[in-house]
Amino acid sequence: MADSRASETEDTLDETLRESRIEELPSDDNDEDYEDVVDDDEWKDGPPFPGKPVLKKLQNLPPWIQDGTFNLFHDELETQTSEAQEKTTKECLPLLRGEESLGLPLNSYGIPHLNREKHASFLEQFTGELPAPFAAMDASRPWMFYWTMGGLSFLGKDVTSRKQDLMETVRPLQNPAGGFGGGHGQYSHAAGTYATLLALATVGGLEVVDRKAMWHFFGQVKQADGGFRMALGAEEDIRGAYCAMTAITLLNLPLELPPDAPAREAGLTTFLDGLGEWVGKCQTYEGGIAGAPTNEAHGAYAFCALACLSIIDAPHKSIPKYLNVDSLLRWLTGIQAHPEGGFAGRTNKLVDACYSHWVGGCWALIEQAIAGSNGQTSNLWSREGLIRYLLCCGQQQGKKGGMRDKPSTRPDAYHTLYSLAGLSAAMNHYHYDSSAPTMDESGRLTAGFSWTAELPSKEEMQAWKVDKQDLVVPVHPVFVMTMDVVERTRLQFQKAGF
Repeated sequence: MADSRASETEDTLDETLRESRIEELPSDDNDEDYEDVVDDDEWKDGPPFPGKPVLKKLQNLPPWIQDGTFNLFHDELETQTSEAQEKTTKECLPLLRGEESLGLPLNSYGIPHLNREKHASFLEQFTGELPAPFAAMDASRPWMFYWTMGGLSFLGKDVTSRKQDLMETVRPLQNPAGGFGGGHGQYSHAAGTYATLLALATVGGLEVVDRKAMWHFFGQVKQADGGFRMALGAEEDIRGAYCAMTAITLLNLPLELPPDAPAREAGLTTFLDGLGEWVGKCQTYEGGIAGAPTNEAHGAYAFCALACLSIIDAPHKSIPKYLNVDSLLRWLTGIQAHPEGGFAGRTNKLVDACYSHWVGGCWALIEQAIAGSNGQTSNLWSREGLIRYLLCCGQQQGKKGGMRDKPSTRPDAYHTLYSLAGLSAAMNHYHYDSSAPTMDESGRLTAGFSWTAELPSKEEMQAWKVDKQDLVVPVHPVFVMTMDVVERTRLQFQKAGF
């Protein structure tokens, strides 16, 4: 009886596929635009996925952007979401398949080269006087510093000559009570402080930071439930936890809470108290991570959670301890967009190049969580898909530089930096030294400093369709600066105390 049902099912599936192929085959058997899909010599690795025959000009494309694959499961129900997705696919697919051109030189695989020098020139524009419309970005000035200095360093540019200028620019943003505001006269904010520190570290100018005052600032925003507010009286979310622990670790601030920290009244004594448990509460029923408990899962918050946990302990210990890794892994794989190859930030949302970092950057961390102490990792995501999206769709057309969300949008510094970070995540390998201590003799957390990077092999570059000249320097998987900047910062603040 079981054999009969199985045979019946196989016959039905075979009929469905056969009918689909008959309907889609060209009427002219001699049509030169098509390959014979049953030629054993042509398809040594098996026939193409059932569907439309493969055009000669498309035969070297990866399967996920060939008609025969992605047209099979088209949902006929039209909604605003499906219409937006169809529009995005239509604007990306011709670029991904080489049917339209960005006007950029092509590499040896027919994919646009990384427009390195033009991207650098684009970022350089943001280091001088900005036009009037940028007044709307006044509270985001620290981010402009980080996007430009960080982006240039990811492209391999030396930005240390900017040290003095940047130090003088950020000095008025530092408040006597600790931390940096977004602009002149603005309250200190965890995100603005994080961005300022990363920009200063990149140029080598962290001596301008009042470390003791910053210690007190983070003591004021540490909450009794273990989390952190973004500012005094502001929202408590996962960004605050990651930004605070990044600053505390890079600057080697004491882990003990300042005497005047309000969280001491609830019995907390260190910045670590309750933190892992609070992060765990941000995981949603989908498996992703929300900004705060009960909120919607979001790719950027997933990175903040994983990076925060990778600071407080070894990732193969802290991540499985506080998060359901299987559920998170399922969610992360589900938001790699198809057929675009980039990442979306949430379920049923569109691909966006900035998530090349926010989601693409999660993989080094979660792979180490899965690998455990043996250091072995698996390919859990499509590096080739992300690289192709960023080089084919994420770059500005023509002679202008800058990277963008998607082809229908304009480039900006934000998307340029995080696209480059995403390329680095896809092109390089990152390894955590599980034998290294997670705290040094002075009490400084050291798990975040126990990473090394490995460049791709020649075989991997061939598989991912990348030329050597298009590689992006390794970007630290936790602190999102170049590896050498992180090491320089670690050495600068080896001494405990103020």
